[in-house]
Amino acid sequence: MYAIITGASSGIGSELARCLLSRLDIILVARNEDKLRELTKEYNKLSKRYRYNHTVEYYVCDVSDASECKKLYEKYKSYDVQVLINNAGSGVFGEFKDIELDRELNSVMTNIVGVHVLTKLFLKDMLRVNRGYIMNVASSAGYMPGSPYMASYYASKAYVLNMTRAIIGEERVAESNVHVSALCPGPVETNFNKTAGITTQAKGWTPRRLAKYAIGKMYDGDEIILPGIVVKATYVLRKIIPDSVLISIAGKWQKHKI
Repeated sequence: MYAIITGASSGIGSELARCLLSRLDIILVARNEDKLRELTKEYNKLSKRYRYNHTVEYYVCDVSDASECKKLYEKYKSYDVQVLINNAGSGVFGEFKDIELDRELNSVMTNIVGVHVLTKLFLKDMLRVNRGYIMNVASSAGYMPGSPYMASYYASKAYVLNMTRAIIGEERVAESNVHVSALCPGPVETNFNKTAGITTQAKGWTPRRLAKYAIGKMYDGDEIILPGIVVKATYVLRKIIPDSVLISIAGKWQKHKI
């Protein structure tokens, strides 16, 4: 029995893999082969030390490329994949008119393509055997109306969240033993801000704390996973505060990071 985790070479993805190591064999997926190889070696040693009797392997894949995602599926479709976590994601920060188009498009494709392709392909297999878990990592940004200075990131995470919620609502999924969920974290202490070009980082959860919480809620069957009081509060407030006000607040918050 296997778990496939994208964006697994560091941060949230690597900690999600660590949390699942005691339950399942792990397939780490990311673009950076050196990091994947190092982490695979580390986690295999960890599995042996604690006698989990699970193996870890890796697969190099750029999830922004649909053809590479299809190849990943073809390689592992015959495996007993019980958990799929679409964690890979990225963001860019700055004024929309100034951000380099190719960089922005790569971020959008990374956030959306892999989630869409892998969810569709593995969901069919899971429904056929009537078991499995799919967790798509969105963001608290995904349920907000948008944010100046991070327009494409917020929009792409809204795609992830809304697609996931729609799938959950489909009768075939709702009546099955396949559990689909969306994880919507707030700030997490990863390299995300550095990669996105943000110099000021809000204090957030550690990746390990988030991973433990998310895996627990996934197995509990939660559909929308909201880690922490602040994230839960903003989820509620988002329903009663006008979009124009939320966008203005978000814009002021993002602008101070410049």
